[in-house]
Amino acid sequence: MHMYAQYFNLKLLPFENVPDPLFFYDHGDHARIRKQISGSLQSGRGLIVVTGPIGSGKTTLSQMIKADFPESIKLIWMAEPPANSTDLYLFLAQELGLQPTSSEKTFVMRDIRNALMTINTEGKKCLVIIDESHLMSEDVLNGIRLLNNLEEGSIKLIQLLLLGQDELMEKINKPEMIPFKQRIAALESLGKMTTDGVLKYITHRIQVAGGNPNLISATGWEAISIAFSAGGTPRTINSLCDRSFNVAYERNKSVIDAKDVYEATQRMGLITDVFHYIIMLNNEERKKQESQDIADQSVQETVVPKTTSSTEQPPSPNIKKAEQKINPIMDEIPVIPRAKIDISDKSYDEIANAIKAKYEQKNLQISVALLLVSLTTFLISIFYFCHRSDSDGLLECLTHLLSF
Repeated sequence: MHMYAQYFNLKLLPFENVPDPLFFYDHGDHARIRKQISGSLQSGRGLIVVTGPIGSGKTTLSQMIKADFPESIKLIWMAEPPANSTDLYLFLAQELGLQPTSSEKTFVMRDIRNALMTINTEGKKCLVIIDESHLMSEDVLNGIRLLNNLEEGSIKLIQLLLLGQDELMEKINKPEMIPFKQRIAALESLGKMTTDGVLKYITHRIQVAGGNPNLISATGWEAISIAFSAGGTPRTINSLCDRSFNVAYERNKSVIDAKDVYEATQRMGLITDVFHYIIMLNNEERKKQESQDIADQSVQETVVPKTTSSTEQPPSPNIKKAEQKINPIMDEIPVIPRAKIDISDKSYDEIANAIKAKYEQKNLQISVALLLVSLTTFLISIFYFCHRSDSDGLLECLTHLLSF
């Protein structure tokens, strides 16, 4: 047993992912389907199909069916389907204690029928449970159909329970599988648990293990609800809770809270909204802490009363110290020079006109400067031209320039 079971005073590990009938949650779809299958087996209806997502509890459900009929059923369990129908018949023959003289389907089927007749004569039934049935080939499904046809009057000689993931329905719904589908006596589907069902399921397993639901705090329950807001399967729920308990054990905590659940989701690689819930809790804690700090500070502050006497009381040592702390800070603030505009006895229009005049004067100065630069450039160009043209005198140079 894991150490956290002893740490939390649990008799058993509550969230083991094994098909243990002791922890079977006999509510919701599981209870309904269990009742439906038991009724079909008692009445000898034949072929039963149960589908559901991975980890939805199909195998545990089959264990409960086995427990419901401990003595009156000859149980044959197949963890996975065989490769073909011939292997299916040979496996059943061996489980029934037969040694077929031939591997031909016709002779093997004859021997199987005779053995089933003997079982029914003894007042018993033969139940074949095939897990992972979504892996069946069409040949094996047709072999199942032929087995279902083994009858003695109105009594089915063999009961067949197929457990598989939702992909099994895709195969059954094919047009060529209509003869098989028509022979299904009961077709059930296990869905995901609702959020309310998840919480009740967890409570049930904790209580079966000898614990109390108070082992999970209010924030822990809320985090679990958020993690499974879209529903959950027993396998995923067990994994998350098992890791949450383990995280709390590692942190020496007496209860499992939201942070433990979030850490468990991270270890599992689950993408949930628990992270946002943790952020919200942290914000609330910070606000409470700030409020508490303000309350503590207000209690510590003292009010200095003013006296009506003409003699002023000297400032207290605390006030002097506060002033000494404030003055250096004020001295460190840099003085930013700003342009001063005299607006005394002036209207807003006058101020605007004054500012406009300053900008116009500035623009005029810029224009004059550009003109002087242009004239200087022009004179330099003329001088350069005269120097390059080897003209005698300024007049001859200008004559050559204008001739262009």
